[in-house]
Amino acid sequence: METKDYARFDVHAIAASLPEQAETLLVDHYMTDEPEGSSRVFRIYKPTPPHFHRHSEEYLYVVSGRGRVWMNDPANSEEFGPGSLLYFKRNIVHALPEILEEPVVFLSVDVPRRIPTDIVFVNPEDGTPDTFIRQV
Repeated sequence: METKDYARFDVHAIAASLPEQAETLLVDHYMTDEPEGSSRVFRIYKPTPPHFHRHSEEYLYVVSGRGRVWMNDPANSEEFGPGSLLYFKRNIVHALPEILEEPVVFLSVDVPRRIPTDIVFVNPEDGTPDTFIRQV
């Protein structure tokens, strides 16, 4: 990805370009990818099991869709929808156990940069970075 000092992105056009189906839990499109932070648009295709990221904090803005998410504890489960902003620090376990309305698309800002392999499943049998995410 070429580094630029400024850019404009059409989040809805990027979201519309993501495939209708995927073998992985999600597919993402990086808009920016700098050591200090990255921004992505991604679509979730299947409920995501409990996992965490060791190297970055995430800010997830819901572009479309609805579902249930929990952060830190399954007892904190709440519904999200367009306009919601979800935030969690590194090492906070989180999951999206239920998709209520598709497509579920997020605009993500990751600080520092989120590398695609930065995912640790609480139950290792739930997946690997290769089964979790595919980049387009």
